[in-house]
Amino acid sequence: MDRITACRWACRTAAALLIALVPPAFSADQGAAAPPATGNTYEGQQAQAARQSAQPQNNAPFWRDVREGERNAYQTSQVRGVDTTILVQSEGEIWRQVRNGPITVYGGWAVILVLAAIGLFYWRRGKIMLKEPRTGRLIERFTPWERLVHWTTAISFVILAVSGLIMLFGRYVLLPVFGYTLFSWLAILSKNLHNFVGPLFVICTLLMIATYVKDNFPQRGDWQWIKHFGGLTSGKHVPSWRFNAAEKSWFWFGVTALGIVMSVTGLILDFPNFAQGRNTMQLTNVIHGIAGLIFIAMSFGHIYLGTIGMEGAYDTMRHGVADEAWAKEHHEFWYHEVMANRRPGAPGAAPRTAPASSMKEGWKL
Repeated sequence: MDRITACRWACRTAAALLIALVPPAFSADQGAAAPPATGNTYEGQQAQAARQSAQPQNNAPFWRDVREGERNAYQTSQVRGVDTTILVQSEGEIWRQVRNGPITVYGGWAVILVLAAIGLFYWRRGKIMLKEPRTGRLIERFTPWERLVHWTTAISFVILAVSGLIMLFGRYVLLPVFGYTLFSWLAILSKNLHNFVGPLFVICTLLMIATYVKDNFPQRGDWQWIKHFGGLTSGKHVPSWRFNAAEKSWFWFGVTALGIVMSVTGLILDFPNFAQGRNTMQLTNVIHGIAGLIFIAMSFGHIYLGTIGMEGAYDTMRHGVADEAWAKEHHEFWYHEVMANRRPGAPGAAPRTAPASSMKEGWKL
């Protein structure tokens, strides 16, 4: 036997012994029992290696491990930060289903139903007109500062509401009408307006609370206003203070509670570089969307009564003054308080004659 033949015989013998001593890694009845990978553990890595040997190209355990959203041996990054080593986050799919499912569906119907209820009320009740003729004597109802805060907050709110509705419902309502090109520009504009106007709304909300809180605490007579719904349906005269119970409810639940919720969640979403992870951002987005839809639905009632729903209401905020007849009919307690405490030169107390421009432009609605 020459040297080459002897070498071949030795290799074959070693291979035969190795096959006899080591059990096969996979057989038809063992494939289903192959242990899955369990993450960044030695046993998990060994199990994954064995499965790859038995079932090449079967990466199901690998991707199952990746989708767990935890840091493990398969996900590494030189970048340091929150979620930087998480390749796939399964919770993102849950967030998408919640946003495009219950929030969009139920929120959309809530907005539609509120608008339909207001339209039905206007059709049945009509515009609430003054029962007594106007006197021409005006009382200062809102100071220039109060009007500035109100209108700045209102304008920023409308921009955020419209842009938010476009981003939430645009693909279902506007995209089929406008097409992809025009809708894409509208969506980009809405997103940027929402991002940049949001911080302004936060400041306005805080100023709104600080400016109007003193006149929105519960007072005697508020419960009677609630019981009779301010006479909006019956036409009965129900006196109230500077702000009635409905306006106070809007202030505390809408402006204050929902305003703060929208401000906090909006800042979290607007500035994602303050160490909040994707889980936090997704939960915040859900809260922001739900609170925003409730806020918008509630605002419809406030906007309706402040514009076309009630004679003279819009002009009180536009010009800052109210006719004595209007003040007595809608806010009788406040009217008598002003009349009893009026002093020469006291702001907002003494009745005064309106300027010609105000009399010409006011009381149109």
